Amino acid sequence: MRTKSLKKNRINVVTLGCSKNVYDSEVLMGQLKASGKDVVHEEEGNVVVINTCGFINNAKEESVNTILEFMQKKEAGDVDKVFVTGCLSERYKPDLQKEIPNVDAYFGTTELPGLLKALGADYKHELIGERLTTTPKNYAYLKIAEGCDRPCSFCAIPLMRGKHKSTPIEDLVIEAEKLAANGVKELILIAQDLTYYGLDLYKKRNLAELLEALVKVEGIEWIRLHYAFPTGFPLDVLDVMKREPKICNYLDIPLQHISDAILKSMRRGTTKEKTTKLLQEFRAKVPEMTIRTTLIVGYPGETEEDFQTLKQWVQHMRFERLGCFTYSHEENTHAYNLEDDVPEDVKMDRANQIMEIQSQISWELNQQKIGQEYKVVIDRKEGNYFIGRTEFDSPDVDNEVLIDATSTYLKTGEFSNIKIIEAEDFDLYGEVIS
Repeated sequence: MRTKSLKKNRINVVTLGCSKNVYDSEVLMGQLKASGKDVVHEEEGNVVVINTCGFINNAKEESVNTILEFMQKKEAGDVDKVFVTGCLSERYKPDLQKEIPNVDAYFGTTELPGLLKALGADYKHELIGERLTTTPKNYAYLKIAEGCDRPCSFCAIPLMRGKHKSTPIEDLVIEAEKLAANGVKELILIAQDLTYYGLDLYKKRNLAELLEALVKVEGIEWIRLHYAFPTGFPLDVLDVMKREPKICNYLDIPLQHISDAILKSMRRGTTKEKTTKLLQEFRAKVPEMTIRTTLIVGYPGETEEDFQTLKQWVQHMRFERLGCFTYSHEENTHAYNLEDDVPEDVKMDRANQIMEIQSQISWELNQQKIGQEYKVVIDRKEGNYFIGRTEFDSPDVDNEVLIDATSTYLKTGEFSNIKIIEAEDFDLYGEVIS
């Protein structure tokens, strides 16, 4: 017997993948709410919109499994309709329509008006910055550009997101003001490539000017930079970071590798010497800056010598934050023409070796924080601890500060001055300075 969901005409948006997808889901939800729709994020609803990721194999598998899971719910009568949007849908729509035909409709990354129409809503152009945020109330992502013009050999993002397109400064300021009015204190600037910001609109790299405009927004206390490309990085950003207390001394700059042969094959447009010089310039101009990077091991043709070069460089550079991924062979990318010749177990072993080195570096750097005092934002309470972050830490990926909740009361979303009393490799323990 077919049973109807209890939540009639409620739209459940399910988000998979990166912070860019989180942002897109929030824009979708804001548009739906403006059309008078009952919309929730990852809760019960009889209409489901799955915002998929199609970046690498693991993400694609998770997206497909989530679609199949909701299709089973649809067949069981627990949901009435299932719509699929996002990167996987953009990249593989014909395949998905063939393999999972019972989905009500598939939409790509640029088809928001069509998706809204299918959901019985109208696309409202005037809703600049109107979003239903899904993050904790104190921080929000601010997507400053869409797409990417870089030719990186391993990356499928331009296939799914198109060419780089900057959002005008005035629109971003309006959006930041609306977020601040809703209690947001920290803006996390995201894009496929922050470095390129403004080139299409202003004919110059304009990230520094954007930051100058955003620091004037009342209520915003921290501005954090994510996903900067090393080639062509606008060094005037460092001057603004040094001068403006609101801009966190933090930069996420994915470097991917350091062996010249691999960098060339990856089409990164840089060398080991240039990259090292750039990072030295960062450290010289903003000595207190935390640098986060990500690396890829097991890229086609990566020899043991290439890997040892990378390993020694990681040991030498002592990044404050580092993530390491195994190479994923993605069709329609330039690297797909190369032989995926590094065995999976070797890829995993290399990633583990890098992360072991990083774990030790992180532990040593954290020991130096014991006895130091930091401004900490409290994101949430978990068990017997309030959990917060310093300006040197981004949500979900970096260190956290744990404060004993049995002896102290702190308000989530607020800042506190915390003294670090103990440190592990990726966690700090602190107490409130009275």
